[in-house]
Amino acid sequence: MTFLEFSKQIVKIEKMELPGEASHHKMAPIERLRELTQKAKSKNTAKRAAVMALFYPSEKGETNLILILRKTYKGVHSAQVGFPGGKAEPEDVDEAATALRETEEEVGVPQQAIAVLKKLTEIFIPPSNFFVQPFIGITSVTPKFIPQEEEVEALIEVPLSHFMDDAVLITKTLSTSYATDIEVPAYLLNGHVVWGATAMMLSEVRELLKKIC
Repeated sequence: MTFLEFSKQIVKIEKMELPGEASHHKMAPIERLRELTQKAKSKNTAKRAAVMALFYPSEKGETNLILILRKTYKGVHSAQVGFPGGKAEPEDVDEAATALRETEEEVGVPQQAIAVLKKLTEIFIPPSNFFVQPFIGITSVTPKFIPQEEEVEALIEVPLSHFMDDAVLITKTLSTSYATDIEVPAYLLNGHVVWGATAMMLSEVRELLKKIC
């Protein structure tokens, strides 16, 4: 789908009901996620973060989604694929501001160039004790991406046609913080295995887009 067509269709999602946690659970690597989420809410000690599912026109005018491969480091999300985004800071007026600020910092897309279209369903990430608020946004100009050197190993530009193809749905045997050598649902996007919280958020994005694409 060309970005021109996509930009006309995606505005419809603003009034759509969110698929919610049901879409997350389709890609959840553990059965205890709901229990852990309720426990975190009751304790009220989790940190806050926000991310952006950003769609944009490629140089050929097709629709792409930007993901990032994080650097290898001593942490639970080392070398994983994710959305641009990060931890909320005191100066952020709201969660959307966090997602916009972090997107500019991590991939170089100016905040003022992004239209935030939809607040998605919040998700809890037990290994890092974060509640993450995802958003869908678009930018109408092909970005000149500038990856943040300290955080981003590589940019992953995913064509919409590839993202929406059911052939990208796979299962992968992985070791997580909960178990060793378990089969988890995942997406294979541009050759990268995407699982866990990012896959769960992508599942909700896909379900919304299936109604308009």
